[in-house]
Amino acid sequence: MKEKPLSHNKRVEDKTGYTLILFNDDYNTFDHVIEALVEICGHDPVQAEQCALIVHHKGSCEIKSGMRKILLSMRTEMLNRNLTCEVK
Repeated sequence: MKEKPLSHNKRVEDKTGYTLILFNDDYNTFDHVIEALVEICGHDPVQAEQCALIVHHKGSCEIKSGMRKILLSMRTEMLNRNLTCEVK
């Protein structure tokens, strides 16, 4: 019996094809966002500042990619700091 090949559109069980997206808001400061990106996502300060600027000007930014479970944990930490994020 032949096994069906996995579709290229389906994610592998480890779910590494996810991204954490940060959305703009009107009340968090740049310093607060940068600090969270450094502490939670492991960004260096320059990378965190660039992401904060992208979020400010474009409305959102993909700030991290990886396994869903890890990104959900990061999302929770970001939400605890009143930053709006979602995992896609």
